Order: sequence, then structure tokens, then C-alpha cells
Amino acid sequence: MIDFTSALYLGLHHAHAQLRPWSRLTLGKPAALSPPPESAAIADRLAGLIGCQRAALGTSTLHLFWDLFGQVGRERAAERAVIYVDEGAYPIARWGVERALARGALVRGFKHFDAAALRLALRRDVASGRAPVVVTDGFCPGCGRHAPLAAYLDSVHTGGGRLIIDDTQALGVYGQSGGAAPYGYGGGGSLRRQRITDHSVIVIASLAKGFGVPLAVLAGSADAVQRFTRRSETRVHCSPPSIAMLRAAEQALIVNAARGDWLRDQLAQRVRYFRARLAELALRAEGGLFPVQTLRLTPAEAAIDLHRHLRDGGIDTVLHRDRDGSGPRLSFIVTARHRRSEIDRAVKVLADALLAQAAPEAIEHG
Repeated sequence: MIDFTSALYLGLHHAHAQLRPWSRLTLGKPAALSPPPESAAIADRLAGLIGCQRAALGTSTLHLFWDLFGQVGRERAAERAVIYVDEGAYPIARWGVERALARGALVRGFKHFDAAALRLALRRDVASGRAPVVVTDGFCPGCGRHAPLAAYLDSVHTGGGRLIIDDTQALGVYGQSGGAAPYGYGGGGSLRRQRITDHSVIVIASLAKGFGVPLAVLAGSADAVQRFTRRSETRVHCSPPSIAMLRAAEQALIVNAARGDWLRDQLAQRVRYFRARLAELALRAEGGLFPVQTLRLTPAEAAIDLHRHLRDGGIDTVLHRDRDGSGPRLSFIVTARHRRSEIDRAVKVLADALLAQAAPEAIEHG
């Protein structure tokens, strides 16, 4: 089976033999009492990569979002925090927002990646003196666009609020723009790509996709990260990242520094080749050069049969719905490890599957 379902975009697998050894998996203590060894050094390296002053590590983005929005709901209880959520935001960020909602925060939505819609929505609450908290993804694989972060920040500054970014998709893939690199350089994510340095920003991201490590980071200004760690509940009541995960993060950062830009170039070549082969079938995938390539089929239900045909032919793809519930959709996730021969095979099976779908229609309408 050729796998087009893995989100290990750069193809980093972190076999145990590649990692520095460890004598025990965990200290058995919460991070608030005794942070795992070297976690501070890894957090500092991630902060520098992302473009922030400080960072803290978490077991998952769910832990970090749940924790952060619990703090938002509590610290602004008297004035009732107003949280503006981009309608396309990833569900895990939304789950965190629900905790703030339960603690009395007001939650409003605004149109996906629409800075004008946010600005309009903010006017009433900013006039009443409420400081807004804006939540967005840095990059959306569904529409293949980057969030207009600078424009969002203009609105946030007007009200003295904060911008919280889920940058899981961009971290490890996108970086400092310029030159010939299609994804930019460094892999630091959305802040680096859009050249943003701002103390009003908090970035939460998983390393599980671009860097292949099931570990999460919260990055921001020194004051914001210090405040988060001081008030964190998950650092008291949940286990911190294991030593194995820290070793894998360490290795991912070493690889990224040594040959990350080369891996990103390889990834871009694979995605371009896949899109070129699709064009030969008069097909077009959404997603631009991002590794998640989504076919839009008419009717949409054709995706279900196509997914089955592909799987029967040894090609594993992702059958899913969009975040708004529409679909079904069929996606191929291309990684730097895919060989051209594997892409050729996938396109051949796809062509055969499309032909098989069309044959009954030809008989019916012939």
C-alpha cells in the first residue's frame, strides 16, 4: 500500500537509533515541580525558530489551548473577555475556546481569513472598552491561504487585545520568505513568513506534522509565556512531554538546521510533480504547493467510490469533510519521502478509477 495519508511532511521518522539515549522515559513529576531535563533549552530553540522571545512546551496543542483559554476566561471574568474566532479555525483551538466560554467569555465568529469582517465585528466591543482575543490558523490547508496576520494585528492593537495563532500546519514547512525557495527558509512558520514580530501574538503549534514529533509549543513574548507557565493548570495536573519526545524534538531541530531547507525543496518538487501529473488527467487539486492536495469532484459523493477504488488499487488516501461539514472530499498528502514512481502509480490508479466511474455513465447515456 502506497501511503498518501501521513502528515509527516518533511518525512522525519526519528528512529530510536537516531536519537540520543535516555535512562528513563519520565521523571514522574509535573513540569510545575520539576521540568524534564533540557526542556527549557528546546523551548528556547523553538522560540528563536518561530520568532518569539520565549516558549513553553506541552504534551499536545489540546493541552495548551485548554490551559490558555482557561486562563483567558478566568483573568477577564470581571470584564467578560470577547473572543473572536475565525470560522475556519481548527477544531482543537475551538475546544479551548469552549472552556473560556464556560467561564463566561463572549465568543463571536468572523468570516474565514477576512480582515475587514474582523474589523467590523470588533467595533462594538472595542467601543465598550473590552480587549479582544482573536483566534486564527496561520495557514489553512483547506483553502491553501495564509491568514492576513498583519491586518488582524491592526485590529487587535486598536482594542489592546491579543492574537492567538494555531500554526501547526505552517511550522516546519513555511519560513522566511525571499529568494527561490517556494516555502521560504528555516521552517519557522507564519510569523517568519510574514515578517511579524509583535508582543500581542501567542503562537501554539504541534511539531507532529512538519517535524514529526508529537509535542507542542506555546511561544510569545517573555511576559506572556511567563504568565502562562505561572498560571498553568496542565503543568500541575498533567504529565509533561516524555524524555523520548524531547530527544525527538532535539533531533528534529538538528535536522532542520542542517538540511531542512533541502527537505522543503524536495517536498516542493514532489508536490509540483503530483500536480503536473494530475493536469495530464485534466484534474486540478486545491492546496497550491502545500502538501495536502484535495480533489474537488462533481458530484462530491464521487469521492467515496474513488477512495474505495484507490484503496483496492493499493493507494491509501484521506476521505474527509471540510471543516464546515461540506464534502466528502478526497485528499492526497504528499511528503518529501514520496518517490516519483509512487506518484506515477497513484496517478495511474486514479486514472483507472475515474475511467471505471465514467463507464456506467457512458452506458447509461449512450
